[in-house]
Amino acid sequence: MKATIDSILIGYENSGRDALIPLLQEIQENEGFLSEEAIVKTGNKLKIPTSKIYGVATFYNQFRFEPVGKYHVQVCRGTACHVLGSATVLQELETCLKVKAGQTTRDGLFSIEVVACIGACGLAPVICINGEFYANVTAVSIKNIIDTYRSKDANYETEVKNIS
Repeated sequence: MKATIDSILIGYENSGRDALIPLLQEIQENEGFLSEEAIVKTGNKLKIPTSKIYGVATFYNQFRFEPVGKYHVQVCRGTACHVLGSATVLQELETCLKVKAGQTTRDGLFSIEVVACIGACGLAPVICINGEFYANVTAVSIKNIIDTYRSKDANYETEVKNIS
């Protein structure tokens, strides 16, 4: 069961500024992102202005302010991936999903995040979907990968409807 913002904050009684990053990490881990409510409550708890909290959270690229999709697609843009065509892969992904990097599809299934390096340079260009890596990705293979995830979700929805 996921913890609520209030129950997370209880664990930070008598905490100061030094608890800000771990607190934000825990909230994001449980909520999936940092909501305005979370920022305000954190500011009240730690007695830090919300502008300072936003400043810290926007400095680190690990924090996000919007929920991610069911299938969170990370596109590596590190040097090896860049040289081997990750810009084209990203462009095709955005076209296929009809969203830009940093956005989530209307149905909530997919989100795209550009990352500096996934650490799989020998497999470049690489994308990662919910922890599953895809190596040597091309603009052509993106459509097949996305279609596979769409069909997984369609099959799941069909199974749920059949059970009901």
